[in-house]
Amino acid sequence: MRHATAILRLLALAFLLVLGAASVRAEAMSFQMVTLGVGHCRANCPQVIAASGEIDEGSADNFLRFVYDHVHSGAMHGVVLLDSPGGHVVAAMELGQTIRKLGMAVIVARPGAESSLTGDLFSGKCYSACVYALMGGRKRVIPPQSKVGVHRMFNYATNFSLADGGFVRERYLDDGDMRNKLARYTTAMGVSSGLITLAEHTSPDIIHVLTPAEIARWRLGSSKL
Repeated sequence: MRHATAILRLLALAFLLVLGAASVRAEAMSFQMVTLGVGHCRANCPQVIAASGEIDEGSADNFLRFVYDHVHSGAMHGVVLLDSPGGHVVAAMELGQTIRKLGMAVIVARPGAESSLTGDLFSGKCYSACVYALMGGRKRVIPPQSKVGVHRMFNYATNFSLADGGFVRERYLDDGDMRNKLARYTTAMGVSSGLITLAEHTSPDIIHVLTPAEIARWRLGSSKL
């Protein structure tokens, strides 16, 4: 009886720990319409989509739904401001493919923060899996103040182990299959697959921020708006 009670307590504690870990995760990607040139245009100021947050399995569908809901506004331009810490690799590719099918351009930027880029746009970041969403842009713009970074992809699996005292979270690195899929996707998007080689040779524990020379070398984007 005591043994069973101890196990239940361990399960309850592990459950609370999982809830606590989930509560500190980055917020899921959300979308909003941003009006540019306020104060400089009298009517029909251009509107773009600002996408921010962590990319998850629902991001591509949510993005497509958001576009359809606002496409009749009349002032929406085919531009996405992207600012994301990363997320799920497959979900990021799906978002990138959706952006490409819609023929939209992507700018790594956000509407409001510390350092201004130009007019209404401010510096942004696109790290880890976000880079694969960025690749979907018909035109990709990475202003000098914004940051784009890569590292080796990985995933987590959570298992329960009595021997280890509860839930155990283990990290798994790609065995090569996903790397090949990413290389094909990258090439299809007009980006050099050498970028995948660079990412897979970077520790999963750090972010390699791409230099302007590397961005140009891998054909990831332009620095000009």
